[in-house]
Amino acid sequence: MELMGKKDVAEPGYREKVRRTKSWSAIDLKEAYSPGDADEDNYKKNIGDPGQYPFTRGIYPNMYRGKLWTRRQPWGFGTPEDTNKQMKYLISHGNTGLMVFRDQPTMHGLDSDHPLARGEVGVSGVPLVSMDDMEDLFDDIPLDEISSTLLCASVVSPVILAQYIAVAKKRGISMSKLRGTISNDPIMSHVCYSDVANPPKLGVKIWGDLVEYCGDNMPLWHAAYVSSCYNMRDYGLDAPEEVAFGLKIAATFIDGCLKRGMDIDNVARRMSFYCAAGIDIFEEVAKYRAMRRMWAKMLKEKYGAKDKGSLQFKFAVQCAGHSLIPQQPLNNIARTSFQTLAAVLGGAQSIFTTTFVEPVCLPTKDAQRTSLAIQGIVAHETGAAAVADPLGGSYYVEQLTNAVEEKATGVMEQIDKLGGFIDALEGGWVQKVIDEGNQRYQKEIENGDRLIVGLNYMSIPPEEDTVLPGGVLEIPPGTEERQVERVKKLKTNRNIDLVKVSLKELTQGVARGENENLMPYIIRAVESKSTVEEIMGTIRTTLGMSWDPWGYRNSPFV
Repeated sequence: MELMGKKDVAEPGYREKVRRTKSWSAIDLKEAYSPGDADEDNYKKNIGDPGQYPFTRGIYPNMYRGKLWTRRQPWGFGTPEDTNKQMKYLISHGNTGLMVFRDQPTMHGLDSDHPLARGEVGVSGVPLVSMDDMEDLFDDIPLDEISSTLLCASVVSPVILAQYIAVAKKRGISMSKLRGTISNDPIMSHVCYSDVANPPKLGVKIWGDLVEYCGDNMPLWHAAYVSSCYNMRDYGLDAPEEVAFGLKIAATFIDGCLKRGMDIDNVARRMSFYCAAGIDIFEEVAKYRAMRRMWAKMLKEKYGAKDKGSLQFKFAVQCAGHSLIPQQPLNNIARTSFQTLAAVLGGAQSIFTTTFVEPVCLPTKDAQRTSLAIQGIVAHETGAAAVADPLGGSYYVEQLTNAVEEKATGVMEQIDKLGGFIDALEGGWVQKVIDEGNQRYQKEIENGDRLIVGLNYMSIPPEEDTVLPGGVLEIPPGTEERQVERVKKLKTNRNIDLVKVSLKELTQGVARGENENLMPYIIRAVESKSTVEEIMGTIRTTLGMSWDPWGYRNSPFV
């Protein structure tokens, strides 16, 4: 077609059509769906009303009319004092719960003065070496009036919770009044962070200790937490694999607790999950619906759980970081808006809308404020929260829910054939699945089967790209030096005899075996001003491992 003697440049756009006819996870999609695609006769058995088994349509009858999801934008950066200021800022701008990231040295059980900590202190989270750090982190924040999520999903998680408990006790606050979550998933950290620092069997034991202790002492606290869903999805899984891996890891933790003689309902009643919200809205909604149904049936049919709370799949959501790109970063606002909408349509209990600067830097104030605004818009302007499971009954969504469940079930059966998740992990199969997923995703981008605006579609020259509003967040000068000096001062001024006594008691507790709960020992060690590295090193050496997973340091008490 010619226009004014020239080829019509609008023609390709005018005739453009959808190229991809599969879901994000490669589930084949029809052009349209009809009543024959949805098994309406199976409604009571496999779908049910919201708030009714198997909870496909949501865990509460009225969902967000009863209570909106928790808006939980995280923070962790610089010193504990720096993070404290930002948490108060987020509360003043609409955060209804706190979420704290630890830095990488803390995540791996290292003090800020460890050689490997150099350059990482306070960079991607807050250093939590001792009780003193936790005390400054929550200065002037009422622990008994706000819900806190402590993100440290490694074998170090009991030390972080012990620090929080110790601060509450010092303030005269009963543990029974503390409300929140500890991201307790060492298997995820074995896969996504460090295998040497997170031995799977120690991880299962730690998970059980936290669940048992919180069940006995902290009725408002969620310690039975599985974050593998989000992290492994970001690492390379597709949606059905996210479902399968999450549920099988949860089953691994549950089995460990049952071997210790714990009651299934005491374990499962307060279990919660941390899931991803991808960009494929309908597949994500179908995924959440399938997870609720599969969880309810697994707990009832396999484990014999009877408590309604045990059968309810409770989950928090984070917008998928892997879907965000540094090119044209303002487009990420659109992506995370759709992801937040998917989480709401899917019935999430808590949402972290990842900021648009995610691929570039830690969240700036402008970026955090924008993410909170997205949640406010979805909650109060779109109408998406007014009705429980608003997409329920859609021929497409019901069929897609079944398809996600079918694919996830197949993956779970494969894991069972390999001897369970830990055997599949140690045998290399888990990493193989993740690697294949990453390679497939990259190949689809390179050959144009998967279009991403700004990357391989509607891209612009780098010199024309957007400068980030608010700039890039930078580490406050001298952060690491101040924190290292703080740790050295702590080790010099504390009562070293109390430290040695508490660590000796911890050694004895570990030596008593698998069923001895370590939380009381860890809390006493924290209260004596023992550091995270000293506590984890003591546990490791008692179990026959090296004090330091990387061999840089030995016990200072030998």
